[in-house]
Amino acid sequence: MKSGRKITYIAGFLFSVHLALTSYVNSSYLESFINEKYVGIIYVIAAIFTIWGLLEMPKILTRFGNRRATILFSSISFISLIALAFTNRGFIALPAFILYFICANFIIASLDIFIEDFSKTSSIGKYRGLYLMVINGAWVVAQTISGSIIAKSSYGGIYLYSAGFMALCASIFVVFLRDFKDPVYEKISIKRTVKVFKENKHISKIYLINLILKFFFAWMVIYTPIYLREYLHFGWSQIGLIFTIMLLPFVFLDYPLGKLSDKIGEKKMLQLGFTVTILSTLAIPLIKEPKLILWASILFATRVGAATIEVLSESYFFKVVTAEQADEITFFRNTYPLSYLIAPLLAVPILLVVPSFKYLFFILGAVMLTGLLITLRLKDVK
Repeated sequence: MKSGRKITYIAGFLFSVHLALTSYVNSSYLESFINEKYVGIIYVIAAIFTIWGLLEMPKILTRFGNRRATILFSSISFISLIALAFTNRGFIALPAFILYFICANFIIASLDIFIEDFSKTSSIGKYRGLYLMVINGAWVVAQTISGSIIAKSSYGGIYLYSAGFMALCASIFVVFLRDFKDPVYEKISIKRTVKVFKENKHISKIYLINLILKFFFAWMVIYTPIYLREYLHFGWSQIGLIFTIMLLPFVFLDYPLGKLSDKIGEKKMLQLGFTVTILSTLAIPLIKEPKLILWASILFATRVGAATIEVLSESYFFKVVTAEQADEITFFRNTYPLSYLIAPLLAVPILLVVPSFKYLFFILGAVMLTGLLITLRLKDVK
């Protein structure tokens, strides 16, 4: 069990490096094929297919097993990245990006099942916190090199590097975890799954909190790079450094907060996390000077709050579900693609009417306020 968990951590690290290399670049890459105001539409299409696919995931896991399914998703992701690296045609790039987006979400859910199966109930907060620290460390590593890669080889180079890390991740599952025994994945209808979330107030509230957090990430990932590059005129090397500093809270806070949640619960820390995120996000449009250290600091503050929300919402959810509840886990993981559906659908019409791009961050701050209100009604589960 211990060795399997370590191997999964390594695979998660490699997967996260590959994902982080492209995540903050994707919107700018897509902008080379379509207008910046409509980039969100591509995310909407990708999210719709992803949500539909994830709802079918328990059937896929039952048929292939989690390990073989992960190898399959990794292989398709690798091919998609190679296509993105070498094409300059929209009719190839856009479908390849959508396919890549779908596979990334499948792999995230598959890694969750490995971690959940290797974790003990009494230490879920610690194990989830450690896992999040590992994968978020990968995001920091990726941002330290992404700017220089783009500067030297443009977008093609970043997708090629990402494909290399995806291949390394896939090799982990090809060589290791052969002895992993799949749990009996519960076959629950969508109707019943929604009913479970509706009747279990613990699950429903933490689901909404997680959805709001993922909405925050989607909004930031899509629109912050465009704002920094097109409106504040930062170069990619500067943006890479800003994002490196911005992501540090995920490395330093996830593990200790995960351990702390096992002792004192999650409610109060979730409230603190939302408060910090709201205040720092609302401050973004007020900053007019394109000073690197200033922008790194304010974005760092947003992630202090977001990192707190992330690890505590993860810990809370996985204290009330088991590895066998694949439908509930998949439904919970649907918050990631669902956020990429909701965020652009809200942002695209807003961009058509607001006088400035910066107003997007006022809207985001207001959305995060709803998360704070939900945490006030949350009850700790120990």
